[in-house]
Amino acid sequence: MDHILVIDDSRTQAEYLKSILKSDYEVTTCQTGLEGLALAKTGRYSLILLDIIMPDMDGFTLLRTLQESFPTRYIPVILISGLSDVQHEEKGLTLGAVDYITKPFSPITIRARVNTHIKLYHFQMQFMKQAMVDQLTGIANRRRYEDESIMKWREAGRLGLPFTVCMLDIDKFKIYNDTFGHPAGDKVISAVAKAASSYLQRATDFLARYGGEEFVSIVIGLDAKSAFEFFQLIRRAVEQLQIPHNPEFSPYVTISLGGVTVVPQAGDSYDAYLKIADNMLYDAKKLGRNRVVWSDGGREQWLEK
Repeated sequence: MDHILVIDDSRTQAEYLKSILKSDYEVTTCQTGLEGLALAKTGRYSLILLDIIMPDMDGFTLLRTLQESFPTRYIPVILISGLSDVQHEEKGLTLGAVDYITKPFSPITIRARVNTHIKLYHFQMQFMKQAMVDQLTGIANRRRYEDESIMKWREAGRLGLPFTVCMLDIDKFKIYNDTFGHPAGDKVISAVAKAASSYLQRATDFLARYGGEEFVSIVIGLDAKSAFEFFQLIRRAVEQLQIPHNPEFSPYVTISLGGVTVVPQAGDSYDAYLKIADNMLYDAKKLGRNRVVWSDGGREQWLEK
């Protein structure tokens, strides 16, 4: 059953809306914008019904805040208001509301509009899910990575936790494709993604296909040395698949990895540390491939083998 959040400073009005919808939806009500914002960020809701006139944070301000936050920007918001002038309706729709209903309203209107926008929400979420998944491997794609990386970087900075970004690349992949063909190459990409995913299973772990035979992973909470050792496990797991490679290069398919672990500070740039991870990957390739090279963002560096 879908969850709906009603934010209205009038308890009577909120309960009335709940009575209209509760037979078809799970409905939560609250009376302040701040409480509504906190509830919305839990990610439980498929729709928000929002009153415009509220004392602590008016509906327009709350709507703008919801649109600016990654966890809430996709939740459809229907504005409920006694203000029937075109200017307020135009402002609400411009700020991102999906609909604008004026008081007094009929239960039939509320049910119909809510039903329509929840259906559209599910369609949008399904479309976005497909658009954010790499079709070959089933893991996140580059587009999803762009969103997740910044969100996780900010989260680690806010909590003061170590943040790791690691670049992974299949060694001599062009030679593999030239030897065995592109369909076989696709199977190798999928096998590497599956092997890496089997280790990256915590809620805060993230793996995406960055492009071609290259992957990017984000891990929160491990110090630099622990992250270095953890990604060695992934390197070994791929090698232990024993997928035959061109024997002139290597008996089996292997990967090279480069990463960096830091605690994000105010003023730090995620892109600068991504560049360090990419440089570590370059070093791993230059040093002979099938190895992990790591940085703590400063002078400390770890080299496998």
